[in-house]
Amino acid sequence: MSLKETVVMMTRYRAWANARTYEVVLGAPEDEVTKARKTHFRSIAYTLNHVYVIDDIFRAHLTGTQHGYTGRNTGHCPPVAELWQKQKALDAWYVTYAEGLSEAALGEMITFDFVDGGQGIMTRAEMLLHLATHTQYHRGFVGDMLNQIPIKPIATDLPVYLREMREN
Repeated sequence: MSLKETVVMMTRYRAWANARTYEVVLGAPEDEVTKARKTHFRSIAYTLNHVYVIDDIFRAHLTGTQHGYTGRNTGHCPPVAELWQKQKALDAWYVTYAEGLSEAALGEMITFDFVDGGQGIMTRAEMLLHLATHTQYHRGFVGDMLNQIPIKPIATDLPVYLREMREN
């Protein structure tokens, strides 16, 4: 599998897993989704908002634009239904973006500023793969918080995605 094929697969996988996660979260009682919990980002909603913010920041890095964020989350969290619409659109953007990149473009180094200070440098491929692992990491926190309600999360593992894609 080439680097491009891997990046495209992981970007599609991330969109699929996000959809499965939001399917469960949107079916949960709103007060449980926004309830303060002993977790880094306070709640299910704010954890998902953090994922969106980071995705949006990296879109700006990839496109050479300003993102306007001053932190890795925002002071106000939009309603989860609205957040899902924004995340879904951003996921679609990332899939299209990844599909359109050449192998050479995937290797291009991009220098950027972290919102909490300092500079970073990553290739386009590293950024896209980072987003896949970053989102999976936080979906794990969301799954734990769903279990506290208790609502069983839907599996979002890569092997489940691959099985479903091969069956279709």
